[in-house]
Amino acid sequence: MPVAVVTDSTAYLPPELVRAHRLTVVPLTVVLNGAEGLEGIETSPADATRALSARRVSVSTSRPAPEQFAQVYRALLADGADGVVSVHLSAELSGTVEAARLAAAEVGDDRVTVVDSRSTGMGLGFPALAAAAAAAGGADLAGVRAAALDAVERTTTFFYVDTLEFLRRGGRINAAEALLGTALSVKPIMHMPDGAIVVKDKVRTASRGVARLVDLAVEAAGDADVDLGVHHLAAPQRAEALRAALTERLGDRLHDTYVTEAGAVVAAHAGPGLACVVVHRRR
Repeated sequence: MPVAVVTDSTAYLPPELVRAHRLTVVPLTVVLNGAEGLEGIETSPADATRALSARRVSVSTSRPAPEQFAQVYRALLADGADGVVSVHLSAELSGTVEAARLAAAEVGDDRVTVVDSRSTGMGLGFPALAAAAAAAGGADLAGVRAAALDAVERTTTFFYVDTLEFLRRGGRINAAEALLGTALSVKPIMHMPDGAIVVKDKVRTASRGVARLVDLAVEAAGDADVDLGVHHLAAPQRAEALRAALTERLGDRLHDTYVTEAGAVVAAHAGPGLACVVVHRRR
């Protein structure tokens, strides 16, 4: 059996891709008013959106326990995998990478290795898919890890939110940035250099936000052929506008496009109205 590839639920990969590439997905936990649920299994994006719209309802998230990862790794190795490459959302956003590394050390670092994608959504999904493709091609543990890391370097994430308040509540940006956005009534465009969420630009309207995302994505693509991930949260029209505009702008250089709704974990921190584009530059 080739090297097995593990990722987490914040990749927001279409289910058919998960099956086709034989990926194992470990869910994060979402806590809505004290009630825990596994993302994508027990808690949906709509659950989080409803909770965020209500008053005096707390929404938080938590990483998988190291033992969850250890159980998954042991099961894959027991089933005959030569090794495991575990690719996860940015360590700047979650303790998931740390939990995976603790589990890898327990199971055996010579058989399990962990990669920090420095992103989330398809910013995580593309490196996981690259790792799975390398594994299917017969690469060893080091080769599969290298494929994931290479994809991390060729993947760029931009996203728009209606307000910085949810990111501030979750501690994903500082209070000063959130206050600035609120005071000026601007709509922020974010990016993730080195895995942290940083304000990239500010616009005045949601429509301008989508247009700016298109410009940034085309700039990130450069002269390369690309694949795209497009995510939204309770905003399918924005996702469609992004997809259509980028299809026109990139033309024949655009290959695969994956459009999915972000899950409850990202919902808890970004809030309704999220629009996101992930650019994966092909070799």
